[in-house]
Amino acid sequence: MTDSNTSPKELTNGDFTESSKPFDLFREWLEDAGESEINDPNALSLATVDPDGLPNVRMVLLKGFDERGFVFYTNFESAKGRELLSAGKAAMCFHWKSLRRQVRIRGPIVQVDDTEADEYYQSRARGSRIGAWASKQSRPLESRFALEKEVAKFTAKFAIGEIPRPDHWSGMRLVPTSIEFWHDRPFRLHDRVIFTRASIDEGWAKDRLYP
Repeated sequence: MTDSNTSPKELTNGDFTESSKPFDLFREWLEDAGESEINDPNALSLATVDPDGLPNVRMVLLKGFDERGFVFYTNFESAKGRELLSAGKAAMCFHWKSLRRQVRIRGPIVQVDDTEADEYYQSRARGSRIGAWASKQSRPLESRFALEKEVAKFTAKFAIGEIPRPDHWSGMRLVPTSIEFWHDRPFRLHDRVIFTRASIDEGWAKDRLYP
């Protein structure tokens, strides 16, 4: 973030630092981002690690959240899917530049149930459902034409009726054990509040952090 010439007296607690309910606060911030961000206010960076412990990060879209956690969808045979299934944990970061806000989330990963995955899959555009079958995500691709052939093959296969969800494609839920809210402030004296819990069965502890 760029430094500001604003007076340091503008470094204030702000309402968000007084919140005791991280999911309610996240909902408010996501709604604010929906009004101010040009594209994809639900975009987030998702961090995983491979079997050697080397980190990987990429952008994905949040497709739902409640007090059980934060849901996104993927091909389990992709690099992302394999790393999630292997490590069983991940981290997320939302950055809303228009609002000068950031949310960081960490915790274990669990697969959503089939009913939830099927419902979301059927809500997708038909072309996206075909794409879930056609793409061998993260694996080498000979050419764009090879991909288009796969799309054509599955378009013909599922020409009539519903398109079933592939067994290798489903949703993951990050169950947070830590949620940090960050807000830009003048002179890099940012406001940071972190909510933590040792397990999902426990209540949240809250701490304010130095910038």
